[in-house]
Amino acid sequence: MPNTDLDEIDLRILNHMQGDARLTNVELAERVGLSPSPCLRRLRKLENDGVIQGYMTFVDQTKIGLPVSVFVSVALKEQSEAALEEFEASVAALPEVMECYLMTGTSDYLMRVVTQDLADYERFLKNHLTRIPAIASIQSSFALKQVTYRTALPLSEVG
Repeated sequence: MPNTDLDEIDLRILNHMQGDARLTNVELAERVGLSPSPCLRRLRKLENDGVIQGYMTFVDQTKIGLPVSVFVSVALKEQSEAALEEFEASVAALPEVMECYLMTGTSDYLMRVVTQDLADYERFLKNHLTRIPAIASIQSSFALKQVTYRTALPLSEVG
């Protein structure tokens, strides 16, 4: 459910923090047109309300030796609650799985998996994915090139 309590200043705070979470409170306050104390109060409220869920460092996957992104479509043998829970718990424990979505359409799940190379993906497939009993079929598509990647939400479209 959307947070309708967000005003224009909250959205400006979020926009600047999405661009650079290392901004000091003084810098952030300056950019959004507040004094530091009210800016910090608003930032803490956004954190406490769960709008800001955390801060992280984005690492270039190619520069650390994980250049391969594989999009994996998974169909389950059945769509029972137990099968869904079993699959979700299994993939949540696999660090190679960067994203996983329950889908509509021909596949039940779509995942993005990162690996060092094709042999590493084959090991991941054989040692982990194919051992999940709930899976009926797996289809892998290899990304040739990343055209765009965003982490910042389009806040100008909110409200």
